[in-house]
Amino acid sequence: MKGWILFDYNDEALQSEQKEIERFLETAKKNDIEIKVFEPHHFDLMVIRETQDTILVDDKQTSLPDFFLPRTGASTTYYSLAIIRHMERMRVPTFNSAQSIETVKDKLFTQQILASNNLPIPRTLLVKFPINADMIEENLGFPVIVKTLSGSQGSGVYLSKNKDEFIGLMQLLNATKTNMNIIIQEFIQSSEGRDLRVIVIGGRAVGAMQRIAQEGEFRANISKGGYGKCLTMNSEIEWLAIESAKILGLDIAGIDLLFDGDHFKVCEANSAPGFTGFEKYCKVDIPNEIFNFISVRLGFFDKYYANK
Repeated sequence: MKGWILFDYNDEALQSEQKEIERFLETAKKNDIEIKVFEPHHFDLMVIRETQDTILVDDKQTSLPDFFLPRTGASTTYYSLAIIRHMERMRVPTFNSAQSIETVKDKLFTQQILASNNLPIPRTLLVKFPINADMIEENLGFPVIVKTLSGSQGSGVYLSKNKDEFIGLMQLLNATKTNMNIIIQEFIQSSEGRDLRVIVIGGRAVGAMQRIAQEGEFRANISKGGYGKCLTMNSEIEWLAIESAKILGLDIAGIDLLFDGDHFKVCEANSAPGFTGFEKYCKVDIPNEIFNFISVRLGFFDKYYANK
């Protein structure tokens, strides 16, 4: 197989995920898969009426790969999205699709889709400035989680423990960035300092990792100093993760679940989930699982396994 990975080494939000790219390259080499990593600036897109669209790589036409793997996630820009759409127009199998990436980049839209399909989610409000703290208290109560509409690895997520703290945060946000779009979510007490990351590949949940925050931190992200432990999935965890990925159109997904008493709520979905911590704690080879899935989807199964 021959594949391209889309990744932006210059994006600060993606700096911590360079290890994942190295893992893809390492696994590809072991399995005789030709992988090239390109940044968005390497591409030029040409749209032509009379003939098939053309993509230029470093100013030159080149043969297309067997598959395309975007790894820009929540940092996907308009230009990156245009590249992904262009590859799809040229019928290159793309994992994930532009539509699914754009969907889950918007946290509110993600929640709207999940809710309309009757999946359990935290109560969520899209708010505008000036924000009525009394309305927040009446509909959600305090504490509340404050999120920007796009972000990953726990960035753009804040906890307001009470009304006064919330008002202070809103005044700060309004003073620094008045056009910021934010959502407010109910705080799930039983999930304080912990959550569950389930990775779904090709409609199969390959593992679940409980993430536990370091002392004094409410966010359980490994990138924020948290640690993990592998958790045996029950039928509810597995179904929620697989169904969420399916509804959102994700072939490859990181589905984050919140502990809600004895049950769970779907918190977020990620189109390019980081997996360094996941591999460490759950002992699952994620690049191998992804290449496995792609090889079966594209009909390279026998050739892929001949190299093992």
